[in-house]
Amino acid sequence: MCGLTGFWQSKNFSKDTASAVALQMADRIVHRGPDDSGVWVDVDSSLALAHRRLAIVDLSPAGHQPMVSGSERFVMVFNGEIYNHLGLRDELEQIPNSSLSKKEGINWRGHSDTETLLASFEAWGIEATLKKTVGMFAIALWDKQEKVLTLARDRMGEKPLYYGFQKNTFMFGSELKALKAHPDFIGDIDRDVLCLYLRHCYIPAPYSIYKGLHKLLPGTYLQIPLTQDFNPLTTLTPVPYWRLEEVAKKGLVQPFIGSETDAVAALDAQLKQSIGLQMMADVPLGAFLSGGIDSSAIVALMQAQSSRPVKTFSIGFTETAYNEAHFAKAVATHLNTDHTELYVSPADCVQIIPRLGSMYDEPFADSSQIPTFLVAQMASKQVTVSLSGDAGDELFCGYNRYLLANQWNKVAKIPFGLRKTAGHLINKIDPASWESIFKQAGKVATLPNNMGQKLGKLATRLQQADKVEDLYYSLVSEINNPQQLVINAIEPESWLTKTGLNQSFSDPQLNMMYMDSMTYLPDDILVKVDRAAMAASLETRVPFLDQHIIDLAWSLPMSMKFKKGQTKWLLRQVLYQYVPKQLIERPKAGFGIPLGEWLREPLREWVEGLLNKTRLQQEGFFKGALVRELWQEHLSGKHNHQILLWNVLMFQAWLEGEQ
Repeated sequence: MCGLTGFWQSKNFSKDTASAVALQMADRIVHRGPDDSGVWVDVDSSLALAHRRLAIVDLSPAGHQPMVSGSERFVMVFNGEIYNHLGLRDELEQIPNSSLSKKEGINWRGHSDTETLLASFEAWGIEATLKKTVGMFAIALWDKQEKVLTLARDRMGEKPLYYGFQKNTFMFGSELKALKAHPDFIGDIDRDVLCLYLRHCYIPAPYSIYKGLHKLLPGTYLQIPLTQDFNPLTTLTPVPYWRLEEVAKKGLVQPFIGSETDAVAALDAQLKQSIGLQMMADVPLGAFLSGGIDSSAIVALMQAQSSRPVKTFSIGFTETAYNEAHFAKAVATHLNTDHTELYVSPADCVQIIPRLGSMYDEPFADSSQIPTFLVAQMASKQVTVSLSGDAGDELFCGYNRYLLANQWNKVAKIPFGLRKTAGHLINKIDPASWESIFKQAGKVATLPNNMGQKLGKLATRLQQADKVEDLYYSLVSEINNPQQLVINAIEPESWLTKTGLNQSFSDPQLNMMYMDSMTYLPDDILVKVDRAAMAASLETRVPFLDQHIIDLAWSLPMSMKFKKGQTKWLLRQVLYQYVPKQLIERPKAGFGIPLGEWLREPLREWVEGLLNKTRLQQEGFFKGALVRELWQEHLSGKHNHQILLWNVLMFQAWLEGEQ
């Protein structure tokens, strides 16, 4: 894994200054690549490229970046891994009458996938090459002949890439902190985007927290003709080379036609193949293991293909209600992995919080970011690459909200007025009382954490949602009207409001899975894992996002994913071939922390400092009186506002680091 950055400057460009600035930009993301650095400058075109390298494949100097192609036409900086690059090399060497493939074969300088990509671009062009790749990546490719800069991002958005204009300079990079090192960086905070952040707990692509800077959408590439007459006001439009929508619709038209037994065998075989490719590395490799279905499946299939115990890592909490480390340990023991676990206390987590603003570069408020960083930090002491079980929920129908979607048609038959009344009555009982009731019920039945909070959310949905699309939007909205909280802001349209909520999949669960895959997965889950792991200089890989697994998953009938009220049915059947059912079956909990309690106790002083009335008024982003009211209600236990408060706090902590 690596970090890339660069810029094109229309005025006052000199080689020495550009090299120094590019190096400064790259050094801001040294955590993404502590092993090597490089800068390349094209004075005639006023372009600079820079790179930080975390050596994973080909540890020799032959993998150094920026890398120039064999013909010297292309120069590239690249972040990611191309898992099928050896297959691409074989294909390149078979091209007849090509300058790339002579009788004696291509004169490869090394065995890095960066070199393979450059040769592929020369042989097949940009879009054709992107379509052939199996991997995760962010790419900046300079065509010296055509004077065109191409930025590209992998299909599902595993690797980040920001771009945009600040003053008259076009800049880009793996993280915003690289762009901040350029003298032309302005950094005007976009209040309108702040509304989207409060609603979703993250900033959805293509927006960033700064005006004029954007996230490149997954599955697209952007081409910029960098000539002297290039107008910085030109609208830049990314071009899709892959669309999940097309994969999903193809799966409906050409579904998997085998039996359930055939489907189990097909998924097992494809997972083995994809995981096998992602185990390619010239450095130590392991996996995160929570003991849940997704991570257990990844580890089981890794171990099935490994001649030695796979290194696995899990994190536990001293709070018993939130601890699942013993489940992971049981799976690790059964599979005979080389397992490491770390138990953390509230004090351990509190120490991480001041680093979060810098780590995530822009406001980000998924509180599982804390344990995610801790487990990545622990793993990085033993391995350089770790596989993850992320995306299993979106592909195989795993989230609890998909259960609700399955039942919503029945709920929708109840008159809306009666539903609103039921929701109102549920909210008549305060959350603390509900938690007490569920605590007693938990003595005779196994229940997920935060049942009182979950019931409160259900009550809200009953009062707000009519159609299943309304239900989904309500479920993914932490605040119904963020403009009430942000001063002088108008919430902009997002992909979800413009496109996602208007999808017409026949099954409401498919609708939700598709929308989650387009929004929550790339903008929350993958951001969380990438930034947390990269802060510890650890590469993470997500086997479920191999495009062949995505193709297979979307071709499977819903009856194989959700069966007899059970989510991820087919994935479970694959897993049970390796791990006994009794080690896996339990209520879905998620990777959570007791955030509400921590805000009231060990974090209270920190919260009071960030939500100080005078401070809020001086900063001028939030309506201070309303924020303070939410905080007082949370402190008293009258309401649990932990997620909305965490949103505000993460913005405040990030803003503090900006000043």
